[in-house]
Amino acid sequence: MKARFSVLLSSILLLIISYSFYVGHRSATIRSTKSLDSSFYIIVDKSDFELRVYDAEGWYATYPVVFGSKDPGDKMREGDKKTPNGSFKVILKKIHKQWGQELLLDYPTEENVKLFKERKAKGIIPSNAKIGAGIAIHATRPQEEWTVDNFYNWTDGCVSVKYSEMKDLFSYVTVGTKVTIQP
Repeated sequence: MKARFSVLLSSILLLIISYSFYVGHRSATIRSTKSLDSSFYIIVDKSDFELRVYDAEGWYATYPVVFGSKDPGDKMREGDKKTPNGSFKVILKKIHKQWGQELLLDYPTEENVKLFKERKAKGIIPSNAKIGAGIAIHATRPQEEWTVDNFYNWTDGCVSVKYSEMKDLFSYVTVGTKVTIQP
C-alpha cells in the first residue's frame, strides 16, 4: 500500500513539474500580491496580442490573446471579423456552451454607433451594412489553446484568451469592469 501511495505521489509531482514547463512563455503572468477587493480595468492591445489587467496599485496580470482579424483597425460593420477599438465595460458574465467563461462587452456604444453612421454617410461602408453586436472576451475551446500560442485569429471580432487562463480572469473580473481595446 505504501508503495502505491509513493508511486501515486511521485506521479502527481511529475505531472505538476511537467505542466509548469509546458505552460511556456505565452502564458499569463500575474502579480501575486493582489487582494481581490479592489476594482480592475482592462487594456487590450491588438498589436501586441495582449490583455493587461490593472488595479489601483498598477499592473496586475497579462494574458496572451487573439482576435478575429489580423487587421488591428476598428470594426467597421457586422461580419468583418474585426475587433472594435474603444472604451467598453463588462455587462454580463456567463458560461458559453462552446468556450466556457465569457465576459460580454457593451458594444456597440454610443461612440461606435456615431462612427458607424459617419462611415455610412461617407460611403466607406455600404448603406445596408449593420453594426453588429455580441462582442466579448472569451476563452478558446479547451483543445484549441494553440490558436493563442500561434497568433491564429479565429473569432468573429471577439477577444479570445486560452481556455485554461480564462478561468482565472473570469474569477476576479466583475460586471462593470472597464475595458479599453486599442489597435
